[in-house]
Amino acid sequence: MENEQRVKQEVQKQFGANAGKYVTSESHAKGEDLQLLVEWLNPQPHWHCLDIATGGGHVVKALAPYVRHLLATDLTREMLQAAAQHLRQSGCDNVGYVVADAESLPFLDDAFDVVTCRIAPHHFPRPDRFIREASRVLRAGGMFLLIDNVSPEDGELAAFLNTMEKLRDGSHVRCPAVSEWRAWLDEAGLQEKRSRLRKKTYAFPEWVARTARSPEQRKQVEEWILNAPPQTRAYFAVRTEAGKVVSLQVDEWMILLERR
Repeated sequence: MENEQRVKQEVQKQFGANAGKYVTSESHAKGEDLQLLVEWLNPQPHWHCLDIATGGGHVVKALAPYVRHLLATDLTREMLQAAAQHLRQSGCDNVGYVVADAESLPFLDDAFDVVTCRIAPHHFPRPDRFIREASRVLRAGGMFLLIDNVSPEDGELAAFLNTMEKLRDGSHVRCPAVSEWRAWLDEAGLQEKRSRLRKKTYAFPEWVARTARSPEQRKQVEEWILNAPPQTRAYFAVRTEAGKVVSLQVDEWMILLERR
């Protein structure tokens, strides 16, 4: 429990210090998955929706024109304030804001038609608990949409990815593999409707600068990548120029589920 609290404090420290970057981040604000999630969900005018770990509020912004009401939640108050400012400036007037822990949501059972969470669970100490909470607050027949980076099923590749992410961002916990996610989702009474696994490209300089706190930290991340075995660099499509990392790819999983 004490370790979990330390992790969450590190998350608050990291996101509190970088809140504005997540509002403007290209990979967060303009991912083509934002339009795809609207298509998959087919939002309805009467829906009440919950976005967990909203970050810059980009999922909320995508859904707000189509639904009755949304609640944006985040563990970090500064992050939620930045999202609220962004969303209000964008004309989203059907949104409420609650500081909340994804693993212990302050909402009643069966409270929402839709729950979403995008590019956040790798910061959660107990993703299995988060899944149970997301299912609990969904009404029967409600929809849950999850998007996040995932580890390869291969243990060595998974260890490389999670070490790289931890070097870059001290608030990173772990990217589970798809097989782990599917087990937790099934146990929570969530039935898969559709999913996709894709390669997502990061421009290395911008990606590492978003969270690294010093040039030394950026160098450490780059050296970890450059010193990886050739097969690992190939899997993550590492591209270099003049001995510097230019870009790399990670696996991102998107899944839509219905609460049984």
